[in-house]
Amino acid sequence: MLKPKHLEEKSFSEKLDEILTKFSNTFKLDRRLFEADIRINLAYCNALFQAGILTKLESEKIKNGLLTLLKRVKYNRNLFDECRADNVHDFIESKLIQLIGDTARKLSTGRSRYEQTTTCLRLWLREEIEIISELIRRMQKSLIDSAERNEDAVLPGYNHLQREQPILWAHWCLAYFEMLKRDRERLEEVWRRTNVLPLGSGTLAGTSYEIDREAIAEELGFDGVTNNSLDAISDRDFAVEFVSACSLLMMHLSRFAEDLILYSSQEFRFIEFAEPTNPKSKKKSRSALELIRGKAGKVFGHQISILTMLKALPSTYNEDLQEEKESIFNVAETAETCLQIATLLTKNIKLNKDIMLKAISEGYLNTSELADYLVNKGAEEAQQIAEKITLHAIRQGKSLQELSLEEMQRFSELIEEDIFKALSLEQSLASKNQIGGTSPERVAEALKTAKEDLEFEEKMQDKSRFEKLFG
Repeated sequence: MLKPKHLEEKSFSEKLDEILTKFSNTFKLDRRLFEADIRINLAYCNALFQAGILTKLESEKIKNGLLTLLKRVKYNRNLFDECRADNVHDFIESKLIQLIGDTARKLSTGRSRYEQTTTCLRLWLREEIEIISELIRRMQKSLIDSAERNEDAVLPGYNHLQREQPILWAHWCLAYFEMLKRDRERLEEVWRRTNVLPLGSGTLAGTSYEIDREAIAEELGFDGVTNNSLDAISDRDFAVEFVSACSLLMMHLSRFAEDLILYSSQEFRFIEFAEPTNPKSKKKSRSALELIRGKAGKVFGHQISILTMLKALPSTYNEDLQEEKESIFNVAETAETCLQIATLLTKNIKLNKDIMLKAISEGYLNTSELADYLVNKGAEEAQQIAEKITLHAIRQGKSLQELSLEEMQRFSELIEEDIFKALSLEQSLASKNQIGGTSPERVAEALKTAKEDLEFEEKMQDKSRFEKLFG
C-alpha cells in the first residue's frame, strides 16, 4: 500500500504525531459524556472556591461560562462536528477558554485528567443504569398486562422442543418477569458500586490541595468517595459489572425473542403481532426478534473485549483504558433499544388460543398426569404403564381421553372411572398447585405479587425523583 505523499515529506516525529492524533482521538465516541463532564466541572469549581483557590468572581465567571457552553451545545449540536478536540474534556476546556479567557485554566488546579475521566464515566453510567432499569420495569409491566389479558390461555410447555405439559400463558409471561426482576436487581448492585466518587484522587497518589471530596460527592449525588487513589484511578470493575449484567439481560431477551420467533412461525402459529394481515408488519416483527437474538452475541463479545483489555494491566492509568468506552456505550445502547423493541412487541401479541389448545390435545401432554394417577393408586411401574397406554393411543389414532375405560384397564386394573377427570386439561393445570406452579390459583397469586412489586418500585422511583428535586 502506497503511503500518502504528504506523510513521505515529513520527519518521523511529525509523521508519528499526525498519525497518533487521529489514532488516539476519542471525541466522536466520548462526546456523549459532555453533560456529565459539565456537571463535574461545576461541582469542582465550587470545591476550588470553598478551598480558597478561586475567588468568588473567578468561580462565578467559570460557572457562567460552563452553563453558557452547555446551552450553546444543547441548541447547536453542530459545535461538536466543528471541533477538532481529541476528547470531550479537551473540547470543554478549549471552548471555555474561548468564552472566558485564561481564568478557565484554573479549573484544572489540583485535578488530573485520569480522575476526571473515570468520574465522568461513573456519573454517566449511573444514570444509564437508571434508564435501563426503568426500561426493564416497563417490559415487566407489558408482560403482566399480556398475562392479564389472556388469563385463561393455555399453551404447550416444551422440553427439548418437544411438547411436555400444558401451562398457562400467564405462567410463561411470569417466567420472563422473574428473569428481568433478577436483571434489575443486578443492575441495582452495579449502580451502588458505581456511585462512588473518585474525584480528588489526583494523578495516582491523591491531591495536596484542600479539596472537600465529600462535598463534591454530595453535590453530584454520589453515595461516598473512593478510599484509595491508586484503585480509584485505574480500576474499572464497575464497568465490567455493568457489561456483565447487560450480558445476562441480553441473554434473557434473546431467549424471549427465540420463544416468540418459534410461537409466531408457521409450524406453531400460537401468536401473531398487531396487524396480522399485513405481511410487512409480520416480517418486521420477526426481523426485530431475530436482531435481538443476534445482538445478544455482540454484547457478549464486548464483555470479553473489556475483560481482555483489563487483563494484566499494571497499576494506575494506562491508555488501554480509553478503549473501554466503546464497549460500554455500545452495550448500553443495545440494551436500551432491545428492551424498547421487546416491550412494544409484547404489547402487541395476539394469541391464537384455539391453535394452542389443539396443540395440547394432539400432543399427549397428559401422559404425566396418567403416570401420577397410577402412582397415587399404588402402581409399582406407573411410568412404564403410562407410556404403554400412550403408545396404544397413538397407534389407535386417539387421544388418551378418547380411550375407553376397558382399553386402559387392560394395562392396569387399578384404573377406574375417575381417570377421565385426572386426564382433563383443567385437572392437569389445577394439580400443579405448589408455589411456582402453573395452576390458576398459584399463577393468580404470582401475578398479584408481581404487580405489587412493580407498584412498590414505581413509588420508590417517584420518591427518589421528589427527593432529588426538593431535598
